[in-house]
Amino acid sequence: MKILNQKSHQIDMLHGSLLDKILIFSLPLALSMILQQLFNSADVAVVGRFDSPQAMAAVGSNGAAINLMVNLFVGLSIGANVIVAKYIGKNEVDKIQDAVHTSISIALISGILLLIWGLSVARPILNLMNTPEDIIDLAVVYFKIYFFGMPFIMLYNFGSAILRSKGDSNRPLWSLAFGGVVNVILNLIFVIIFKLSVVGVALATVISNIVSALMIVYFLLNEEKPFRLNFKKLSLKKIYAVQILKIGVPSGLQGMLFSISNITIQTGINSLGSYASAGSAAAINFDFITYYFVGAFTQAAVTFTSQNFSAGNLQRCRKVFNLSMLSGLITTGAACLICAVWRTEILSLYTVNPEVLEFAKVRMLHAVAFLWMCNLYEIPGGALRGMGYPTLPTVIVLLGCCVLRIIWVYTVFAFYKDFAILMDVYPVSWLITSVATLFAYYMIMPRNK
Repeated sequence: MKILNQKSHQIDMLHGSLLDKILIFSLPLALSMILQQLFNSADVAVVGRFDSPQAMAAVGSNGAAINLMVNLFVGLSIGANVIVAKYIGKNEVDKIQDAVHTSISIALISGILLLIWGLSVARPILNLMNTPEDIIDLAVVYFKIYFFGMPFIMLYNFGSAILRSKGDSNRPLWSLAFGGVVNVILNLIFVIIFKLSVVGVALATVISNIVSALMIVYFLLNEEKPFRLNFKKLSLKKIYAVQILKIGVPSGLQGMLFSISNITIQTGINSLGSYASAGSAAAINFDFITYYFVGAFTQAAVTFTSQNFSAGNLQRCRKVFNLSMLSGLITTGAACLICAVWRTEILSLYTVNPEVLEFAKVRMLHAVAFLWMCNLYEIPGGALRGMGYPTLPTVIVLLGCCVLRIIWVYTVFAFYKDFAILMDVYPVSWLITSVATLFAYYMIMPRNK
C-alpha cells in the first residue's frame, strides 16, 4: 500500500526537490517551538510588567529545573518521530499504526511520572539551586502548578512527533498558536484583574497546554490510516517501545544533561541575587527562541535523513544535511543579529527595572548573540540519529557542553564571580562541541556508501 503523496498533510521526503520541503517542514516547526516557549515567556513578561521583580525571578528561575526531567521524556518523542519516519521510508504501513499507539502510550505514562516527580521534588531541587530566599516560596508554587500540565505536554509532544514524521508541521503550529493566545489572555486576566500573580500565570500555562494537547489528539483521532489514533488500541508493544527508547533515550539524556549543566549555571546566577536571576530570566527567553530555529532544522535533518536512509538513498541524506545546515545558519544568524542590535528595545517588553535590564543585556551579548553556533553540532547530531547513531552525539554533548560548563562554574566563575564571565561559558562550549560533532559526522557518513 502506497502512503506517499496521498494526503495534503504529508510531504514526500524521498523524491523531488529538497530545499523547499525542508523549509516547509522546518519553519512551521520553529514557530511551534517558539510559541511553546512563549507560554513561559508570557508568564515572565506579565509578572515582570504588572507584578514585581521577585515574581518575575520566581517564574524565570524555574526553567532549568523544569527542563531537567521534561527534556528526558520529550527526547523520547524524537524516538517516536524517527521510528514512524523509518516505517514510512520502508513503506511498512501495518507497523506505522502499532508504532503510533505505542508512542501515545509512552506519552501518557511519561506525563504521569513527570507529574509525580514535580510535586515531590519542587522545594528540594530549588533549594539546591540556591534560589534566593525572597523568591523561593513563589518559585515552589509555580513549579508544582506547572507540573499538573505534564500529561498534556507529553501528549502534545508525542502527537506532534507522529504528525511531523510524515511532514506535517503545520497542525502542531496551529495547536500551539491557539494555545498561546489562550495563555496570554488568561495571564492578563489572572494577574491584572484577579491579582493572582505567580499562581495566575502558572494556571494559565497549564490550561493553554491542555488546549494544545486536545487539539493534537483531535487531529490524530481523525487522521487518515495508518496514522489514526484509536484509544482502544493503546498498547506498549515491546518491539516498538524498544526502538523508540533506543533512539529517544540518548536524545532525552542529552537534553537532561543540558539541564543539569544549566541548573549549575542557574545556581551561579542565583548567587548574584534576585536581580541577576530576573535579568537572566528575561534574556533567556530569546536564548530559547533563537535556539528553536536550530531545533527545527535539526528535526528536519532527523526526519528527512531517517526516511531516506531507510530507503537506501545516501546521496539524498548528504543533501539533507547540507541544506539543513545552510538554512539553520542563515535563520539563526539573523535572529542572533536582531537580538544583539535591538536588545534594549526587546528586553524592555519584559522589564523596566534598570538593574534587571542591565543583567539581561549582558546575557544577550555574551550568549544569545553566539547561538548560531549550535547549528554546527545539533544538525550533524540529528543526521547521525536519523542514520541510527543516537549515542555518539549524546556523548560528545555530555563532554563538550555539560561537563565543561560545570567545570567552568566551579573554577573560572568561582574565581571571578562576574555575570559576563559566567555567560561566556556558552560560546566556548558550543565551539568545542561543534568541532567534535562535525568530525564524528564526516568520519561516519563516508562509511555508509
